[in-house]
Amino acid sequence: MGAVVADDGPSGVKAPDGGWGWAVLFGCFIITGFSYAFPKAVSVFFKELIREFGIGYSDTAWISSILLAMLYGTGPLCSVCVNRFGCRPVMLVGGLFASMGMVIASFCTSIVQIYLTAGVITGLGLALNFQPSLIMLNRYFDKRRPLANGLSAAGSPVFLCALSPLGQILQHEYGWRGGFLILGGMLLNCCVCGALMRPLEPPKKSEAAKEPAEKKVKKKLLDFSVFKDGGFVIYALAASIMVLGLFVPPVFVVSYAKDLGYQDTKAAFLLTILGFIDIFARPICGMVAGLKWVRPRCVYLFSFAMIFNGFTDLMGSMSVDYGGLVVFCIFFGISYGMVGALQFEVLMAIVGTQKFSSAIGLVLLAEAMAVLIGPPSAGKKRRKLLDATGRYMFVFIIAGIEVTTSALVLALGNFFCIKKKSEEPHTKEEAAEREELNKSENKTPEDAKVDSIEVEQFLKDEPEKNGEVVTNPETCV
Repeated sequence: MGAVVADDGPSGVKAPDGGWGWAVLFGCFIITGFSYAFPKAVSVFFKELIREFGIGYSDTAWISSILLAMLYGTGPLCSVCVNRFGCRPVMLVGGLFASMGMVIASFCTSIVQIYLTAGVITGLGLALNFQPSLIMLNRYFDKRRPLANGLSAAGSPVFLCALSPLGQILQHEYGWRGGFLILGGMLLNCCVCGALMRPLEPPKKSEAAKEPAEKKVKKKLLDFSVFKDGGFVIYALAASIMVLGLFVPPVFVVSYAKDLGYQDTKAAFLLTILGFIDIFARPICGMVAGLKWVRPRCVYLFSFAMIFNGFTDLMGSMSVDYGGLVVFCIFFGISYGMVGALQFEVLMAIVGTQKFSSAIGLVLLAEAMAVLIGPPSAGKKRRKLLDATGRYMFVFIIAGIEVTTSALVLALGNFFCIKKKSEEPHTKEEAAEREELNKSENKTPEDAKVDSIEVEQFLKDEPEKNGEVVTNPETCV
């Protein structure tokens, strides 16, 4: 794959690929689940909010829209905070914000106040948790990173299947105010997940080794140099096009079934099928992406996943009965899970650990802008098209075309624009390795003896600890 970066983590620390990394993965699983499922789970309270404040459904739908806008649109702000203060403090503050927003919302007396609390404050809190958790996952895993990404991404469908029924129970037992209060308490678990994000500590160095390290240039709060990387630009463009159509079918498939004359419970069961398939598709795709032959070509697997998703939308537009929609949900769940498992894995591989904190913020901002101002705009034009034609077929066709176009942009852009450039760094690395080998071969026996004594003494002085890793000569040229 073009522009793949071999990462050692910050300060030359090699990713442990296990150990405390599994605790980090568990925290990332929880955070991903809350971040993606919470905006949808809140929608179960909309009927009570409509009755309480005498407003329309479109007014309450703004709550979920604001939550998603904050999750995506505050990307650069989260990147700046992470680069300035580190992942753990940002996540702890984010957990407090997420919880505080829902708790305050339970005492609100107008829908505007809920916009500011459950929308803006909780959305910002989730954003301050989501990005740092992915950054820490990238630092703790290297060889097993595709699998780790797949497992963490599975948090989205798992939490969606759990939070929606839980929200209905809370609404029935305690009303929307009590439900908001309890959900706010649950969001305090984000602080626990943030506490799990222990920073990787570099091995202790001698005074002589510390001197050049102190002369390093101060890290940028937001690194715009990622735009000089052709692979990142192509990825950001493809991702911006993809989000226009990726989330459309899950929103409309239930209404599609109702329009064909099926009962509400039977129509809602389609989302259960989709979510169940999605839960297993993500970790399985992560395992496949981690295979030795597949991983260097992960960007093409991601492109295939998007083409598969777009083609599924096009085929789903031809469904005329419930059986056809069931088949559509099965294949859409597979392709949707593949996209979810690979989207951040590919970005990590393109930009590397050092620039990932800035890159993910800029990509999420680009996606937010695409959803807000891109043609066709998120849902209004689709609704107008649906009202004019009375058929869901055209909505699914547009979504399929958008996702397929993004796949072609990513695959063709990577193949023609990045492939040739990726060979140059690879050749330079090989040349550097050969030069290093030549130097070591030209050493005298006395030098070699001194080096071996120093290495032995270093190993004695620096026992490996849990959470601490040493640099690996194979990954630090």
